[in-house]
Amino acid sequence: MKKIKMAVIGLGKMGLHMIHQAKNEQHVDVVAVCDSNEQSLADYVASNPETSTYTDYRRLLDEHEIDLVYVAVPPKYHYGVVMEVLQRGIHIFCEKPLANSVEEAEAMLAAAEQSGVLHAIHFSMPHEPAVLQMQKLVQEGSTLGTIRKIELIFRFPQWPRAWQQNPWISTRDQGGFILEVGIHWIHVIQTVFGGLNVINSQVQYPDHSNGCETEIHAEMQLQDGTRVEMNGISHFAGEERVSMVVYGTEGTIALENWDQLMTGRIGESLTPVTVDESLSELPVLKHVIARVQDKPGTIYDFRDGLEAQRILEALRSK
Repeated sequence: MKKIKMAVIGLGKMGLHMIHQAKNEQHVDVVAVCDSNEQSLADYVASNPETSTYTDYRRLLDEHEIDLVYVAVPPKYHYGVVMEVLQRGIHIFCEKPLANSVEEAEAMLAAAEQSGVLHAIHFSMPHEPAVLQMQKLVQEGSTLGTIRKIELIFRFPQWPRAWQQNPWISTRDQGGFILEVGIHWIHVIQTVFGGLNVINSQVQYPDHSNGCETEIHAEMQLQDGTRVEMNGISHFAGEERVSMVVYGTEGTIALENWDQLMTGRIGESLTPVTVDESLSELPVLKHVIARVQDKPGTIYDFRDGLEAQRILEALRSK
């Protein structure tokens, strides 16, 4: 089978992570990479001399025959890069969030659909075994009964976290925990429970002009009227917590700190659920490759990215 020629634009944490995954795929060759930081390129080519390197992604796209591009630049630059890729009719796999505004996301979706290429966004949580097992419990209904309320809880003693240092992660326009973390859970809710609307949102920002949020309290609603609350805070003494709790008429399901699935009947304590790791559908790149090869695969596309973007912008603007 012909190998897929893949290019990676952006050599930050996610770009390097995706290259590592691609090297484990026998039908993929990473033939070119691009980053504006020449030192990052030099570091990469030192151990990957066979890969072409660029500081200008347009030159990369013009000079190489590429089948698939993975976009891992900061969110502010997604629109420009993605539109150039789509104009050339190349399959695209983009990091989340899709864009820096709803208007950009709408234009990107329209261009992707017009181009006729595969367009995928890197939403990984619905592929996680704990989320898949939670979804199964929700669909069965016996643990929860009728859903009363969903609560999203984000607690970050430090933001950005120690391992998460870059020039944009703490900026108001493209960083912050709502964009970086909240989008994962918004998409999980949209995938597992259906459509979501923002009723009201209160966001607190620091005094300096471009700092990201330090608190959020938001009220949302599923299409059937079920309440969804988001409560988040950063910069405090305590432990990090990133969790979703689903309250039902018969019991509760909690996904604590990303992947610790717990359940309990009304009046009882929550107890851990052993997650079947064989349910895992990761990495997402496998599904993207399968779809490029016209094989079955589960991807989330730019329409999913747009729907999540709508909620992100509503949370930050109300």
